Amino acid sequence: MEVEFLGGAREVGRSAVLVDDALLLDYGLLTADPPQYPVRDPEPDAVVVSHGHLDHVGAVPALLKGDRRPAIHWTPPTADLARTLARDTLKLHGNSPLCPFSAEHVARLGEVEHRHGYGEPFVVSAGGTDYEVTLFNAGHIPGSAHVLIDDSVGRSPTGDRTQSDNGDTRLLYTGDFHTDDQRLVAGTTARPDADAVICEATYADVTHEDRRAVEDRWAERVKTTIWEGGTVVAPAFAIGRTQELMLVAEANGLTPYVDGMGVEVTRLVRQYPEFLRDPEALRRAKGAARFVTGRDGQRERIARDNELIVTTSGMLAGGPVHSYLPEIRGSPTNAVTLTGYQVEGTPGRELQDHGRLAINGTVRPVSARVDSYDFSAHADRGGLESFLSDYEDARVLVNHGDRCEAFAGDLRADGYAASAPAIGDRVEL
Repeated sequence: MEVEFLGGAREVGRSAVLVDDALLLDYGLLTADPPQYPVRDPEPDAVVVSHGHLDHVGAVPALLKGDRRPAIHWTPPTADLARTLARDTLKLHGNSPLCPFSAEHVARLGEVEHRHGYGEPFVVSAGGTDYEVTLFNAGHIPGSAHVLIDDSVGRSPTGDRTQSDNGDTRLLYTGDFHTDDQRLVAGTTARPDADAVICEATYADVTHEDRRAVEDRWAERVKTTIWEGGTVVAPAFAIGRTQELMLVAEANGLTPYVDGMGVEVTRLVRQYPEFLRDPEALRRAKGAARFVTGRDGQRERIARDNELIVTTSGMLAGGPVHSYLPEIRGSPTNAVTLTGYQVEGTPGRELQDHGRLAINGTVRPVSARVDSYDFSAHADRGGLESFLSDYEDARVLVNHGDRCEAFAGDLRADGYAASAPAIGDRVEL
């Protein structure tokens, strides 16, 4: 088995791994200005998508150009989230060369998709090889999956499954994962046997603070700010983080306004209770929240009303957050609570590191209090090491992180056969 890294290697974003030039794992984009896509345009026979975040699924419709019709495999929530993200990308960039697909390509997803639950093996044919693929709960967002690929399964002339001479490798692609429980989803407990592991490393140099302590600090900041007469803007990823903050808010007696794509995503994920840790808790949180329509200056009024506002985008790259920040930035009574990873080069990272923000093309200082809270949906250093302790005899390829090489070096020092491929690298397993 050979894997080629088309994106997501030594970086966070545009994940894309090509197996044997035929089976593609994820096909995302990197949120930047302009957006960045995988380094080349593959023509796979089949695609397996780990989860519904933009950096893993955002470019998938582009694989359906012309007469290309690769089979696309994912969980039901990922299928719906992919469409939601694609429609949003078209809204932002649809009339621009920055967008590599059209509404027609998005519509074609229904022609080629196959939806699978966790722990249900299925066969994917690509490049003349039959791979047995199994998805496992990755504990990241609803529908997120580890992808296990076994190339030792072939087909007999009668169509029956048999052992194949084409290969003998079991590859585990972790996607993004968390080993601890969140309010929205339970942490991963899956540890399927594998000869090689492509492992994410987003938080390889971080130890997460106890989640309940983070929740308590965030809720206290929100309550204090509102009591003092301020407004709290909580930028949040639409998928996963918005729902997590809604759950935390409800548990602490807060009634947030919720704005942006997170409104649609909340309704969507509630359709799949089997992929949620506590569907009833999310029902209560939705009932406690107030969803913003954005009509007739509503956002400007809310910003002046000493409220908690949970809104996209999580890295301040666009969306309704740009309506709220100009209204609240000038007063130190107000607060911005950053609750997610801020990729280098994004407006959120600029605000986090330098206390300033580009608004309507002009860089302005932000006097409002800016705090960061670690609501990460990724495993930290301890979680990564705990997960990989089951794969001490496997080959480990580290990707999806800012410090992949350093983490791979630490793993080698601990006895692992670990490396951190660069974009464009081909690795024989």
